Amino acid sequence: MRLVVVGCSGSYPGPDAAASAYLVQADDADGRTWTVLLDLGNGALGPLQRYGDPTRLDAIALSHLHADHVADLVVLNVLRRYQPGGALPSVDVHGPEGTAQRLAEIAGKDPATDVSGQFAVHTWDPATPVVVGPLTLRPVPVEHPVPAFGVHVTGPSDHDPARAVTLAYTGDTDECAGLDTLAADVDLLLAEAAFVEGRDDAVRGVHLTGRRAASAAARGRSRQLVLTHIPPWNDPQATLVEARAVYDGPVALARPGDVHVL
Repeated sequence: MRLVVVGCSGSYPGPDAAASAYLVQADDADGRTWTVLLDLGNGALGPLQRYGDPTRLDAIALSHLHADHVADLVVLNVLRRYQPGGALPSVDVHGPEGTAQRLAEIAGKDPATDVSGQFAVHTWDPATPVVVGPLTLRPVPVEHPVPAFGVHVTGPSDHDPARAVTLAYTGDTDECAGLDTLAADVDLLLAEAAFVEGRDDAVRGVHLTGRRAASAAARGRSRQLVLTHIPPWNDPQATLVEARAVYDGPVALARPGDVHVL
């Protein structure tokens, strides 16, 4: 299983990174590569074409419906709908309740950009994992001002296909029971860290800091931590320092084009 960072900027695209978008890929026993897209925020469709083929996605998984996580689905619809060879079959989109309505609102009323034909939308059910080829996705409710989910993914190891490995994507969240569930015993925790200790302490229920994300990784014994969703106005190195103060495992900042092989 592989995690490809497409976009990792927090809250809005930065000068060097699009907003949130990640590819999770795994090969099945026949050698076929399966691809799940986690979120597709503002500006992310451009680099997605560099790191993957938007016409060959097997599923799309949405953590929540803020624009920096879903906005570019509307233009992905255009790319898929107006192929020279004709519109592609619809792709499954899994997201919170209201996903179809939210995408329609962003698309507007022009029939030329109607998203209903390209996306088959399904509502997350925490009790029902989603199976995509060799990958199993489990949504975990987390704490954010809108309905939000982290996504726990299980798939075959690239190093030993007979062995299962796990990664967990927090989406946007503050500390909560769901975060601890995601961090527990995973091979890689992809955790947002949009807030800064000492500056944003009074705002709770929205985002993690580097320290809060790393504390969850330490409690859950996550084997690797990747920090993401850092806004351009933050110093990423300060976020990294916060994390390393409380977590002694491997920790890195997400960067566009990074490939983490599990």
